[in-house]
Amino acid sequence: MIDTSGRAADLRELTLRGIILGGLITLLFTAANVYLGLKVGLTFATSIPAAVISMAILRFLSGATILENNIVQTIASAAGTLAAIIFVLPGLVIVGWWQGFPYWTTAAVCFIGGTLGVMFSVPLRRALVAGSDLPYPEGVAAAEVLKVGSRAGDGAEENQRGLRTILLGSLVSAGFALLGAMKLAATEIGRNFKIGAGASGASASLSLALIGVGHLVGLSVGLAMLLGMLIAWGGLMPVLTAAQDVAGSVDDVVGAVFSQQVRFIGAGTIGVAALWTLFKIVGPVVRGIQGSIASSRARGAGETVALGERDLSFGIVVGTILGSLVPIAGLLWFFAQGGPIAAHPAGVIAATLVFVLFVGAIIAAVTGYMAGLIGASNSPVSGVGILAVIAASLMLLFFFGRNHSEADTAALVAYALFTTAIVFSVATISNDNLQDLKTGQLVGATPWKQQFALVIGVGFGSLIIPPVLDLLNQAFGFAGAEGAGANALPAPQAALISALAKGVLGGDLRWDLIGYGALIGVVVIAVDELLGRLGKMRLPPLGVGMGIYLPMSLTILIPIGAAIGHLWEKRAARSAKPEFYSRMGVLLATGFIVGESLFGVLFAGVVAGSGSDAPLAVVGEGFATNAILIGVLLFVGVIAFTYRRTRAAADATP
Repeated sequence: MIDTSGRAADLRELTLRGIILGGLITLLFTAANVYLGLKVGLTFATSIPAAVISMAILRFLSGATILENNIVQTIASAAGTLAAIIFVLPGLVIVGWWQGFPYWTTAAVCFIGGTLGVMFSVPLRRALVAGSDLPYPEGVAAAEVLKVGSRAGDGAEENQRGLRTILLGSLVSAGFALLGAMKLAATEIGRNFKIGAGASGASASLSLALIGVGHLVGLSVGLAMLLGMLIAWGGLMPVLTAAQDVAGSVDDVVGAVFSQQVRFIGAGTIGVAALWTLFKIVGPVVRGIQGSIASSRARGAGETVALGERDLSFGIVVGTILGSLVPIAGLLWFFAQGGPIAAHPAGVIAATLVFVLFVGAIIAAVTGYMAGLIGASNSPVSGVGILAVIAASLMLLFFFGRNHSEADTAALVAYALFTTAIVFSVATISNDNLQDLKTGQLVGATPWKQQFALVIGVGFGSLIIPPVLDLLNQAFGFAGAEGAGANALPAPQAALISALAKGVLGGDLRWDLIGYGALIGVVVIAVDELLGRLGKMRLPPLGVGMGIYLPMSLTILIPIGAAIGHLWEKRAARSAKPEFYSRMGVLLATGFIVGESLFGVLFAGVVAGSGSDAPLAVVGEGFATNAILIGVLLFVGVIAFTYRRTRAAADATP
């Protein structure tokens, strides 16, 4: 039983067992998120499933408290955020600068950048959490899970049912992925075809993880991605391929046009969406920072600070930020060896440090506000990364100009990506930190302990990300990298960000395509704002951009999952326990993602060890038609079975 009696100061909070449990969950979920992000360009939030797992385990130990469980989910939340570094780092392999991921360099980028993200967001807590009416949907949801789990009786039963639901989704998802690896069930179907003078295609990955992603992002984002997909494959592809010779291989033409043209149009839409978001929140962020500074001065004047208002001290925050500049400078100097920066490193590295501090502080405020507005999972962090890599590339262009040798240009591109990776670590963690602090505020936690716990979570995540990236690179490779095979992971954001850096520094960026995408983004923003004024369902511009940018096979199931999630939520609203009913759906969707993603990591190990692309195959190519039929029927049946089973478990809970 979890004890919640007494004052918060009297409860266990930052404990060794909580740190160990949070670290183990972080290692597990980080590996899953790295695989998912490289496959579909999205990661999943881990706070709620981590809280459920924590409560289910700690209830068997004496003295467990709601605050201890809160620390566990705070540490584990790093898995859902720091893993987003894979939106940048694989770009170094794609451009050919790295052949793998140097362990300590990769870990250091993740840890230092993530720690900076925590420190940059500390001064924002009072303004954007305690003194704000931002909804923080995921933070509030995690707090409700912790509150329910802290109750005796039905709370304990709900936790056990929730844990069983995660396990159900994970086992079923991993089992389906195993059948796919054995070639007994198809995991992707589709074909390309001519349309008049042009061509297009239709495809779908039979992925339970994508259904889970759709359930979690919601109907609004799902429909936005569906619209983007229709724009790309129903409009842009037929028009752009009409200018190509499609008399030969339709597959080759469709693949080339999508990767070389449509994706850059999608990048323009994503960029405009990110800029619009920044523009909308500049005023609130500035006012929030002003309020935070005023509060700090008042506390410094001797006012009594309540337990729930105790942040890491100003000296620790500033000291950590300034102290981190030394290892960052060392990393930059070491990384710059062998390129044009090595000849005159001082000025460039100094400018890069200023860039990291200045852009990092802005990004911390922006992403923290976005997390409060729409949740950490739905925040357009990748859009911020796009703007960051363009800014970093323009900074290098100011120092070195163009007209370099191919080798020197490649070195500058790599340096821009490396700089962006540090800034991106700041963005991902600050995006998460304020969400966790909102949860802590609602359950009576101590802010400085949560902030310290998140640094610990960053450390755990930093340890596991390099070997998982290396394993996936050896087993599958990344699309666009030299030697990448047919099973290469798409790594969509990393491919886009590296292409943007190459385009800016090489002078061959298709600004016209980005401009067309920007125009689409402007139209979508106008429609979204109109819908908002009319009180209708919104159309997130970033979702539209992602729908244009991602391959149809990775996009089409997300709206389907969103529709399933919407129907589940409608049924939950009519149930006797709507919050618990809704949470069971979230946990099943999370299980889908975790199971398939973890199987993907394990399968990568088998592929790397065997040297075969299909080491588990038990049938040959002649079974392909049967595999498609089996895959489709089984996929639909599994979804129906698991949701029905989860519904029965939710209805039966007293």
